Amino acid sequence: MTLTLPRTEPAAAATAWRALPVILLAQFLAVVDFFIVNVALPSIGADLRAGPAAVQFVVAGYGLAYACCLVTGGRLGDAYGRRRLFVLGLAAFTLTSLLCGIAPTAGTLIAARVLQGVAAGAMVPQVLATIQATYTGAPRVRALGLFGATIGAGSVAGELIGGLLLRADVAGTGWRSIFLVNVPLGIAGLFAARLVPQSRSGSPSPVDPRGALLLAGTLALLLGPLSVGRELHWPLWTVGGLVAVPLLGLGFWLDQRAAERGGRRAPMLPPSLLREPAVRRGLAVALLYFPAVGGFMFVFAVFAQSGLGWSPLRAGLGLTPMAAGFLVMSLVAQRIVARRGVAAIVAGAAGFAAGLAALALQVRWGFADLSPLSVTPAMLVAGLFGGLVMVPLFGAVLAKVPPPVAGAASGALVTAQQAALAAGVATVGSLFVAVSARSGWEAGAVTGLSACVLLAAGCAIAAARLPRR
Repeated sequence: MTLTLPRTEPAAAATAWRALPVILLAQFLAVVDFFIVNVALPSIGADLRAGPAAVQFVVAGYGLAYACCLVTGGRLGDAYGRRRLFVLGLAAFTLTSLLCGIAPTAGTLIAARVLQGVAAGAMVPQVLATIQATYTGAPRVRALGLFGATIGAGSVAGELIGGLLLRADVAGTGWRSIFLVNVPLGIAGLFAARLVPQSRSGSPSPVDPRGALLLAGTLALLLGPLSVGRELHWPLWTVGGLVAVPLLGLGFWLDQRAAERGGRRAPMLPPSLLREPAVRRGLAVALLYFPAVGGFMFVFAVFAQSGLGWSPLRAGLGLTPMAAGFLVMSLVAQRIVARRGVAAIVAGAAGFAAGLAALALQVRWGFADLSPLSVTPAMLVAGLFGGLVMVPLFGAVLAKVPPPVAGAASGALVTAQQAALAAGVATVGSLFVAVSARSGWEAGAVTGLSACVLLAAGCAIAAARLPRR
């Protein structure tokens, strides 16, 4: 039975609010581990004698496995209990973080990162699904706001945390500390996991293995070539994989539609979810906003360190105003959206684009004078307005999703987010690296930032079609 919390049960409500930091900690760790590696890539490559392609696999392996397992993880939680899957996923994430931290070679690090992504794919869908199943009304809105704030904070704070850890060089661990820091946090989360309420969609239904394989194959053929094709100079298998994506994706859609209509097996991702306008239009916003975020974070990390010669810590400090702006907006975004409706999200996307455009102009006209302090205004604007998009977006998409399919809907949304982040890193990153190699770091950064501005502007247009309230 799905667990709900009526307002007339203050003890149960208090327990639910104590559980929220536990599940949000897991969400934060999963997001941070996607971004924190950016500032450590030069150190990893030098220490493990890994070439550019192998280093790129350290990033891509986690993101690819994570994206491929999210919907499956959501369905497993729906069927067999969300707390059970959350605990298993968090335990596996903690263990694989340890394996990453002690990896002796690039190959073992890549393998551990893939397993870490699988663990995150089991753990993360339970966070959003538990919020959907546990809270109703205004408490759900507040919880979803904190969820969005956690994702945003993890996205922009990952590189700052990485820079601080590399600078501290705790016990001489160097880059390994960015993974080892997850171990005590994960253990603490496991001890506190008893606070997480158990919920499920009802009687266990078989997970759809055919749908899971088709979805994982589609995402793998899309994200794999996009992530490593540039470093490998686009061999034939990467081109063939991208060509096969539309065919495999169509096969997945037809299979899921047939499963839902036939009723003989539970579809991995029910097509009926997209009949809800908020879900359909919200996914469109996510597929434009998150590539802009992922592309920007990659461009800034590489440009700051390789183009400007900043240390990892200095590069992280450059992002601090963005993180601060996002956190400030996360505290008030829901109230703004409650008063202004969809216009607030549109303004957020437009303001985010303006902040990135201001940074691009700074790079173009003041390249020699750039410093963490000089980019503060543009970063602060991007963070404030970006928070006005991300924080309410999850609530807008999931507000009318029924609890029995909360796990599937949560998995679909976070899959879209993760796939879009990875696609943004791959596509905007490829453009940035290609232009930088040909015309210099300044031109590459301006080009990459301009691409992110266009994506954010498209996000504003898509957000205008969200349900008005």
